Amino acid sequence: MPKFLIQATYTAEGTKGLLDEGGSGRRAAVEQVVTGLGGGVEAMYFAFGADDVVIVVDFPDAVSMAAVSLAVKASGALLTRATPLLTVEEIDEAARRQVAFRAPGG
Repeated sequence: MPKFLIQATYTAEGTKGLLDEGGSGRRAAVEQVVTGLGGGVEAMYFAFGADDVVIVVDFPDAVSMAAVSLAVKASGALLTRATPLLTVEEIDEAARRQVAFRAPGG
């Protein structure tokens, strides 16, 4: 199942919601959304600095991740980035594939 790293920053409204619900409430909400689309939450951490929360999730496909991303962004409560994560074996497979590429000017 494809794995994604989600990095998010709460807006002022989102932070108010976090203060009301606490971290446990937000984790439950994340798990409900992810499992509702056939995925799972591997890890969820709150942080401070550039990101307020970092989550590693599994989804059946990239479309499921995109659906969640759209819904979360539309809420206005969070600014998010989702990064696909690849295993060592997937990179090994990618390295073995032949790619016909010509660099600009080459």
